[in-house]
Amino acid sequence: MSPLRAFCTSGPPTRRALLLVSVVFLVACLAAAAFSLQYQQRPAQAAASPGTAWYNAAPYVMPLANNPPSLTTVMAATGARVFTLAFIVADNGCTPAWEADSGLIDVSADTQVGPIINAVRAAGGDVVVSFGGYNGTKLGQVCGTAQATAAAEQAVISKYGLRAIDLDLEEPEYENASAINNELGAAQILQANNPGLLITITLPGTTSGTGYFGQQLLTTARSLGYTPSSYSIMPFDGGFSGASSQISALQSFHTMLMNTFGWDSATAYAHEGISSMNGRTDSGEYFYQSDFQTVLSFVESNHLARFTFWSVNRDRQCTPPDNNGNLSAICSSVPQNDWDFTRIVTQFAQANAGTPTAVPSSTPSTPTPTATPAPTLTPSPTPTSSAGSSCAGIAPWSPTTAYTGGSKVTYNGYLWQAKWWTYNDVPGGPAGVWVQLGPC
Repeated sequence: MSPLRAFCTSGPPTRRALLLVSVVFLVACLAAAAFSLQYQQRPAQAAASPGTAWYNAAPYVMPLANNPPSLTTVMAATGARVFTLAFIVADNGCTPAWEADSGLIDVSADTQVGPIINAVRAAGGDVVVSFGGYNGTKLGQVCGTAQATAAAEQAVISKYGLRAIDLDLEEPEYENASAINNELGAAQILQANNPGLLITITLPGTTSGTGYFGQQLLTTARSLGYTPSSYSIMPFDGGFSGASSQISALQSFHTMLMNTFGWDSATAYAHEGISSMNGRTDSGEYFYQSDFQTVLSFVESNHLARFTFWSVNRDRQCTPPDNNGNLSAICSSVPQNDWDFTRIVTQFAQANAGTPTAVPSSTPSTPTPTATPAPTLTPSPTPTSSAGSSCAGIAPWSPTTAYTGGSKVTYNGYLWQAKWWTYNDVPGGPAGVWVQLGPC
């Protein structure tokens, strides 16, 4: 008989009972610790969505590279609620992985991003995850099919409980027709399998809107019958100078959207967005706080869907402020207070979410440059109310249905039309997404 067995089967009953209780207690403690660690690392979906406008004003941030700031600190200082976490690329074939200073970190093995997301959600916010970007191999290039690409991206959605994703389709994926088919086909699959999932598409911008490959992307989306929440161009690093050049590009891209999809002006604007770059760009262009404010005025007056920028990592002043004319991944190379550019995109979310536009202020340490004059703009038409609107065949509004710009619903005896993509925003509510067309 072994010593342990002898101990367990002999001696006073109290001794045996104490041993058993101790063993059970130890096992329970180890299980609880393991569960607690897993819970901290694996985020649950946010209890309540901040609302569509916040996802459309989510500035990009690299959570594992380029000296990432504390996102809860940025939230407290600016009023921001949602961030776009960048980037997911491909590792060792069709395996989604985070870009990090240390290299690629497979999503399946990640234990760092989960706690970051939990902290943002605990503070009342949420995140978007962006696939693609400028560097690395993209999932659409190597996954082979739309189904395989969707499966890889679904693993990320499921792990982090996502309500929104961004497809940042840049070179070389952007120039690969097969890869773009995979990405757009995957987006269709994800939209069908995740009702209410918001999907934005971001693509390079040119002074004429977007280039040849951008037009090919739009044409492919049309042939697939796929419409995302929005298409955003990145009008920088391509011969731009200040706000007026960006606005001109947005107007040209607006025409491309109308011509490609047959949309009217209001519908095209409701599917259009901009992702800018703060301060000095890669090619030595400059966009100051005043440029962001000028573009914001254009975006709001024409009811564009999305207004964001790259990146929060760079939304800080360098030393010296102009960084000796050099580009930096961790500061803007222009005079600024911390988070100046995040405050500006937050104004877009607050205005479109129906909340006050006041944000935590900071005392300017240096004067901001003079605003770049914007071109004369012609406001886009908005739907007007008309008594006696026909509601025949129009389904009632549903809080569990995702609607695109131009969609019509009935609600409380009235006919309503969506100005942009929306989910769970009640007609007549503070989000301002629905226009009342008239009584049924």
